[in-house]
Amino acid sequence: MPNSNAKLHNNHRGGREASRRELVSRSLQSAQHCLENQDFGTAYAHYLLVLNLAPELKTTVKETFQFTLFKWAEELDSLARIQDLFNCYEQALELYPNDEVICNSMGEHLFRMGFRDEAAGYFHKAVKLNPDFADAKENFYRVANWLVERWHFIMLNDAKRNLTYLRAIENAVHSGSKSVLDIGTGTGILSMFAKKAGASFVYACELSKTMYELARDVVAANNMEREIKLLHLKSLDIEIPKHIPERVSLVVTETVDAGLFGEGIVESLIHAWEHLLLKPK
Repeated sequence: MPNSNAKLHNNHRGGREASRRELVSRSLQSAQHCLENQDFGTAYAHYLLVLNLAPELKTTVKETFQFTLFKWAEELDSLARIQDLFNCYEQALELYPNDEVICNSMGEHLFRMGFRDEAAGYFHKAVKLNPDFADAKENFYRVANWLVERWHFIMLNDAKRNLTYLRAIENAVHSGSKSVLDIGTGTGILSMFAKKAGASFVYACELSKTMYELARDVVAANNMEREIKLLHLKSLDIEIPKHIPERVSLVVTETVDAGLFGEGIVESLIHAWEHLLLKPK
């Protein structure tokens, strides 16, 4: 009797497997037929079914799936079905989370719709996944030019100004300020000044996704990624001990340009003084 039950179970499992293979095969045929008739939406739906039923086929159908996704996304864009478009890309990235081509394409749609900071994040991810992906690199640098405020370039090339910041930070650290918070870190230059001056703990927050990613790259290029904790946060949202373990002894910032009052520089400094900075004894 046990052997009979096992046999029935195996037969049932075998039947389900056969049904799965049949459904996958039929769906692939239907998807191909839809592509031939330029019915990209239905073809996309068939490929989603195939990939969910048979994830082992991801590599085999990857290029055709990408083509179908991009064609269907173009149609959705032309019909102003923006939410449906984003839903399709989210589904695709669940199936292919490390696909640089899909990331880059998602970024292109976001950029055209005006979501430049979000687009930069997808372009940056695509470049990280494939540093030789020329289209993604070009897209990332293009969107960065939109997002990186021009005063950043002026400040970074102002040697006298930077030297003044460096000396001020060195004086503060050498006088006992061993934990530092850099508000609106930008490229991370003040955080690196603080670390090089000998600060034991350096934290940096940056609201812009693009500038946050840029700071990560700059800090990593200077071999300080383990010594400076970067936070993609508005300074007003920093909590102790959730984001930083305790109050810091020094707050630095370069957010003196009028364009950054959207960060709320006055509110940020008041918040830092009340909640994040050690009180003088």
